[in-house]
Amino acid sequence: MSSAHPLRGYVVVELGHSVAAPYTGLILAEMGAEVIKVENPDGGDAARGWGPPFVNGAGPHFSAFNRNKASLAVNLADEGQRDALVSLILARADAVVCNLRAGAAAKLGVDAARLRALKPALVYCDLGAFGSGGPLSHKPGYDPLMQAYCGVMSVTGESAERPPVRVGVSMVDMGAGMWSAIGILAALLERKDTGVGGHVETSLFETALAWVATPMARHAMGGGPQKPQGSGAAGIVPYQAFRTRSGWLVIGAGNDRLYGQLCRVMGRPDLAEDPRYLRNGDRVVNQATLLPVIEAYAAQYDSDTLSAILDEAGIPNAPVQTIAQLARDEHARRLGMIQEKDGHETVGLPIRFDGLRPPLRTTSPALGEANERLLGDNHDARCG
Repeated sequence: MSSAHPLRGYVVVELGHSVAAPYTGLILAEMGAEVIKVENPDGGDAARGWGPPFVNGAGPHFSAFNRNKASLAVNLADEGQRDALVSLILARADAVVCNLRAGAAAKLGVDAARLRALKPALVYCDLGAFGSGGPLSHKPGYDPLMQAYCGVMSVTGESAERPPVRVGVSMVDMGAGMWSAIGILAALLERKDTGVGGHVETSLFETALAWVATPMARHAMGGGPQKPQGSGAAGIVPYQAFRTRSGWLVIGAGNDRLYGQLCRVMGRPDLAEDPRYLRNGDRVVNQATLLPVIEAYAAQYDSDTLSAILDEAGIPNAPVQTIAQLARDEHARRLGMIQEKDGHETVGLPIRFDGLRPPLRTTSPALGEANERLLGDNHDARCG
């Protein structure tokens, strides 16, 4: 591989907004595809206004997920503008990712059936809310709704008695974006052999359901409901954050060998031989008596000192960092994950090709900045 852009030469049209479809486009753009982001001329992607803070008129969500793209301002309800977009897709696009409200793409004539009939080589990805074919398929959906409906909130937080807690990042939206990108790449790979594109489907609902595979397996195995574990993990002990003199440190003694090491470090080798804690399953059942011992040990040290002790013994651990601390983190910067261009700092794609991470080429685009370049003198399809 000669560069970190294995998708160079491919063209992707992004018909979506907010997080899910833009994250799909971001992944493909980072890997070198030309991604054309279609926005409503009246204000553009709603995520532009999700703030403060704002830089160049865009909030953090838009800035994070729309770098390395071109913005095309097109009113899909306008026949002339829509036809110009369809002509562009037929002439240049290898793939389309669509995250419009259920049924909207078909009403507007930019759905998979129509576009693939006109261009069989096109890969079209439908990224829906509740997916197609079920009684809820008509409903709109957003990340917190799916975290609620699919049980993510039921296993997140401190206890079942506390109010529901949403995971603090858009994990369902971004996960659906990842599945869309994976599906598009698989279809493009098959197209090399067949010359025919395909219709890829995924949704926020299906993604959220996939993320709760372990609690679902617990239920199917008769293990009862999974309760919120705070910083811990159901079925593994000790595997959580412990308070130190200076903050919190997560200790991940996730198997019997590591647990034995932890007992020796604590000066309590007897706990490694205690029948109540001999195997992980025993520790889970009897955690109420074991965890206070580890808590008391951790409370004697500051986080850095305890981390060094555990590192020496080969016991996985990590401090609970703030985002501000992570932004200054030397490891993240040495790996090239924190990228900067023209005073703009962002998080890079978490993948490297032959040692090269895709670079930050351009920051998030101004609304409609590519209209003249991509649509030329077709005035019906120009912004404003």
